[in-house]
Amino acid sequence: MTKTQKHPLEKILESRIAIIDGAMGTTIRTYGMAEADIRGERFKDSQKDLLNNGDLFSLTQPDMICDIHRRFLEAGADIIETNTFGATSITQSEFFVDDPREHGGRKDPAFYQKIIEDPFLNNLAWEINEQSARQCREWADRVGNATSRQRFVAGAIGPLTVSLSNSPDADDAGFRVVTFDQVKSAYIQQIRALIAGGSDLLLVETIFDSLNAKAALVAIREVFDQDGKELPVMISAAVGRGGETLISAQTTEAFWNAVQHVKPLSVGLNCSLGPDLMYPFLEELSEKANVAISCYPNAGLPNPLSETGFDLGPPDMARYLSDFARGGLINIAGGCCGNTPEHIAAIAKALEGQPPRRWETAPAAESQDSQIESRA
Repeated sequence: MTKTQKHPLEKILESRIAIIDGAMGTTIRTYGMAEADIRGERFKDSQKDLLNNGDLFSLTQPDMICDIHRRFLEAGADIIETNTFGATSITQSEFFVDDPREHGGRKDPAFYQKIIEDPFLNNLAWEINEQSARQCREWADRVGNATSRQRFVAGAIGPLTVSLSNSPDADDAGFRVVTFDQVKSAYIQQIRALIAGGSDLLLVETIFDSLNAKAALVAIREVFDQDGKELPVMISAAVGRGGETLISAQTTEAFWNAVQHVKPLSVGLNCSLGPDLMYPFLEELSEKANVAISCYPNAGLPNPLSETGFDLGPPDMARYLSDFARGGLINIAGGCCGNTPEHIAAIAKALEGQPPRRWETAPAAESQDSQIESRA
């Protein structure tokens, strides 16, 4: 891709640390929603529990979702994410299709081919993504206009509930439940709907399986090429205590080497670990990557006795993220699981005025090599 001018967010990242929002799921739980609330009239006869299908709230409780977006924006978020972490036909099938394993069968590529071709799941996935993006767009523009400060919508693309890297069958290491092309197909539909709804950016996030992420990135490239419109791409991985992606087990440096050909707007780490445990891996990524660095960790470790389900409160997250900024490690900061609008407000206040990380842009590749790499 040949850039003729910088995206407005790029200019912001060079002058200050941008703020991304917090956890949609955590914040939804503070509204006390029950099974009947997510079903509404439309899904009242569904045969499986839907309460953990948070993306569906964008259709059945849009006022609540819009209120959450408003609160994160008013807390200081420059970037808000669409409520689409699981909004693909593959992930939505977990809530609407009988599991063949409960009847002596198994999930395999033949099963997922039916999912990819299912009209109900395809229409549902498109609607969730497009409507979620429109809800974000409306509130980003409202608050942006009211504050004379541009806000951005990131189309959230989650990791799926299946893995391309690992076999679930201990006796057949070569078995995969789904194919690369099936995963890519599901992502292509999600990407097109997120763009149709008005997203400014595409965010491939919480990557635990690098091959799943590759499918998403190939899907993005194909949509850009076929539809003639490109958006900046953000990439964010989830890592374990050793600093490797949770399923594909790539080290932080190896992960960056695997995705740098995309020339993303940013690369970073989210979810997975609390900010204290994330620091050394973020430091390594910051040293290796020649793009902006994002960081939005969980609010510590899970704690069922905590109000948010995680240990750290707003002052704690503000302190840790401020340490990251003083270390010159970040350009985009926010929170993942356990982070409410109050957490984001504290982070935004703590980072106000702190300089962003500096990085050197890689030299432009030869046009032919760049074209080949962009399709890898």
